Amino acid sequence: MSKAITNVLFAGIGGQGIILASDLLSEMAFRCGFDVKKSEIHGMSQRGGSVSGDVRFGTKVYSPMIPAGEADYLVVLSEDQVEVCKNMINENTVILTPAILGDFDPGKSLNVAMLGALNAGLKLDKEIWFGLLKEHFKGELADVNIAAFERGEASVK
Repeated sequence: MSKAITNVLFAGIGGQGIILASDLLSEMAFRCGFDVKKSEIHGMSQRGGSVSGDVRFGTKVYSPMIPAGEADYLVVLSEDQVEVCKNMINENTVILTPAILGDFDPGKSLNVAMLGALNAGLKLDKEIWFGLLKEHFKGELADVNIAAFERGEASVK
């Protein structure tokens, strides 16, 4: 990564795992030695409303909030959230939607599959990712989520 700060905005609907995805990316960036800041909005999540998570990491990050128009990546788990986040993107923002997965249906692991898709651009160490996923998900769930991550990453390459 050539930028001093990378800005990743996650967006979706309550219950899709937006907060977990932003937590996992934050922990991953920290384990890779970056300064990390995170912010989330989930007030309406229990009513099916929009949920978002800002993750900023780099050499030194001062604010957890991504400034308007400065998202490097927009990762949406619900396609309608692209419009909701329109003010956060610019002509260089990489927008990742579930459509990139093709006919692969990761079920409850959609958020992790989208992290894999994101990592195709971020290129963070996969072994560290797998260790993190094994810590967070136990047993068979770890294997399912690692497979979803790999499939998501492969869908972008």
